[in-house]
Amino acid sequence: MPDLAVVADIGGTNTRVALAEGTAVDPSSIERFRNSDHSGLPEVLERYLRNRNISPAAACVAMAGPVRDGIGTLTNLDWSVDRDVVAEATGAGIVAVLNDLQAQGHAVDHLTADTLTEILPGQTDRPHAAKLVIGVGTGLNAAPVFRLGGQTLVPPSESGHVSLPVHTEEELRLRDWLVRVHGTAGAEEALSGRGFERIHAFLCEETGASPLDAEAIMAAYAAGDPLARRAMEIFARLLGQMAGNLALTLLPFGGIYMCGGVARHFGPHLVDLGFGEAFRDKGRFSGFMDQFSVQLVTDDYAALTGSAAHLAERMGQA
Repeated sequence: MPDLAVVADIGGTNTRVALAEGTAVDPSSIERFRNSDHSGLPEVLERYLRNRNISPAAACVAMAGPVRDGIGTLTNLDWSVDRDVVAEATGAGIVAVLNDLQAQGHAVDHLTADTLTEILPGQTDRPHAAKLVIGVGTGLNAAPVFRLGGQTLVPPSESGHVSLPVHTEEELRLRDWLVRVHGTAGAEEALSGRGFERIHAFLCEETGASPLDAEAIMAAYAAGDPLARRAMEIFARLLGQMAGNLALTLLPFGGIYMCGGVARHFGPHLVDLGFGEAFRDKGRFSGFMDQFSVQLVTDDYAALTGSAAHLAERMGQA
């Protein structure tokens, strides 16, 4: 088919590949490949297309790592991704390589109501206003989403490596502990999967308790453990402060969209843990913050949708 596209989302452990027509990904075409079983992305794409005897018109790859000029290196996998190599592996005439958060940004205008959960209400009647995606998972990142001239623009970003926003004496002690133990106090060092474990470990050092992994901390929180709850509260408040800072920097009146595995685990608890209060804690601008809605993206395939949407715009189908 002339408008058929192949899209891929590369994570640290698995790569998911699917077919798309326009902005719609075919759910029945999604296939997962374990990265350790393959030498690189070309092998995965060639195998996927060969099994289906398909020659796509376009291809887009979303990857967990920085991308520049169509070339990227994955953060947690010894693979590199090159636009020219993807073109050779797929035979596609239109090829794009995106950071995975950029792909999430391209997806936000195509998400359905059943894949979004409201965390904080806000004004939702500004469809062409800037939006913001915040990814919280193995790492942390954020990027604005703009609509200009009928095109979606999602500039690359490494926002997860800005300094951790700290306000209280406890947060200052956490910052100093992160520097002493891990060498830096970038936001990602606390606001990620490993960051959550580090917050708990910091509290354990102060109280003499034993550190736990993330899954055990969540289980302890569910069982009513006060130290686990405190770790959850610190995480939620720091995330609220970070999101609030980004909101004032970028003015995403079209909404803030949080994605990633850690965000999905924390999402149902964020309001109870103080996320909203920390988000609004901007002095005389506290009321101003009520304009920004915050939504949790629960669609695990949003990066594939965003890749398809990006290609559809380039092919004039969006």
